[in-house]
Amino acid sequence: MFKRNYLGRHLWIYPAIFILPSAALATPSQGTGAAWDIVEGLTTEIGPRLAGSAAEARARAWGAKKLKSLGFHNVRVEEFKTLAWRRGEEHARLAAPYDQPLAITALGFSAPTPKGGLRGELIYFPTLAALQAVPEGALKGKIAFIDHAMRPAQDGSGYGPYGDVRRKGPSIAARKGAAGVVIRSVGTDSHRNPHTGVTTWDKDVTPIPAGAVSNPDADLIARIAPRGKPMSIDLMLENTPSPNATSGNVVADLPGRDPSLPIILVACHLDSWDLGTGAIDNASGCSIVTAAALAAQQGGPTLRTIRVLWSGNEEMGLEGGGGAYYAVRHGGEAHALAMESDFGADRVWAVSYAMAPANKALTEKVSAALWPMGVVPHAKPARGGSDIEAIIAAQKLAVIDLGQDGTHYFDLHHTADDTLDKVDPAMLQQNVDAWAAVLKVIANEPGPIVQAKAGKD
Repeated sequence: MFKRNYLGRHLWIYPAIFILPSAALATPSQGTGAAWDIVEGLTTEIGPRLAGSAAEARARAWGAKKLKSLGFHNVRVEEFKTLAWRRGEEHARLAAPYDQPLAITALGFSAPTPKGGLRGELIYFPTLAALQAVPEGALKGKIAFIDHAMRPAQDGSGYGPYGDVRRKGPSIAARKGAAGVVIRSVGTDSHRNPHTGVTTWDKDVTPIPAGAVSNPDADLIARIAPRGKPMSIDLMLENTPSPNATSGNVVADLPGRDPSLPIILVACHLDSWDLGTGAIDNASGCSIVTAAALAAQQGGPTLRTIRVLWSGNEEMGLEGGGGAYYAVRHGGEAHALAMESDFGADRVWAVSYAMAPANKALTEKVSAALWPMGVVPHAKPARGGSDIEAIIAAQKLAVIDLGQDGTHYFDLHHTADDTLDKVDPAMLQQNVDAWAAVLKVIANEPGPIVQAKAGKD
């Protein structure tokens, strides 16, 4: 549109039109109920909760207060000393044959680079096996790059073998004489978000700087390697060990009608990595087990006590995190069965068991309760997880696993993208409903609950 000014010239007048990106127009989904309150509150009011940090301590206090407010009994914080680690400044560039910035993050327990950083020739290995095949000392003064090809799987089964690139690769590179090591992130996304996670060092090797680059940056290195031109990298990873840090568990009970019966333990881990806010890993797990325990007691207490464990230092608990400490401290108390939620908040689709044939009727009852939700029995035996494996081993406990859809879990796992907006309130509630259905059955079982080839309840 236009109009004439006093000189008779045309002045074009454009109406104000503001076009916002679709993401700016969208309102993040907001849930309701106990589960949403926990995952929202923990990620908003505490945020990242690296093991042994002041934030993890605040999370324990927050958790104890929340559990008391929800009506749990005997709520306590049980602290322990642990090996932990602190992240510092981190950045990297490919210096040759092409100058390219790289999105990188240090792996937990990485050694720091020398003052001023580390520059070295980058040697490409397409697999962990290729690195293992080179002679010891062959990489002296060089920096190894380890590639791999993790792909999505509904049950997350790729995390075991491909995760070995992170868990074992740096120690193998150090044994070969490398001055540093960089890996492709253990993740299934195509975003420029590197995935952190802990690495382990063999006792007879000296730790070296170890980092992970994002998948697009790993693709870049993989494209350059066949060109046959020498590669070099500038690496800065400033990290600090924390060998005697304080972590801790939050433990709370919903007392059952018969305190003589062994308890049901449901667990999650409270700590998180420091890049995101730990929404899927594992505030959502804590929210699921807690809300389900409450839902199982609607209408009155269950026959058995349900205990909730929010475990400390699962992420860096190499020599025993909160789960191991729980088994030591509570190993004298009789448990019947343990369950854990630590795989995000996507839909529960399968149930698996580690229970004796004598409990066949009980497993059938659990399966029947889950059937209307589309949750089906899986032939794979239940194993539990890091937060309950020690008490399972100590007392030969029965175990039930509720399998969540992990197709997209490793897009977010251990990245800066692990934030509340990735939690779908409807899927979170579906998890709570499935867990509550199981707990209503097993926590009201009067007879023995026994692990396959184990002793009596």
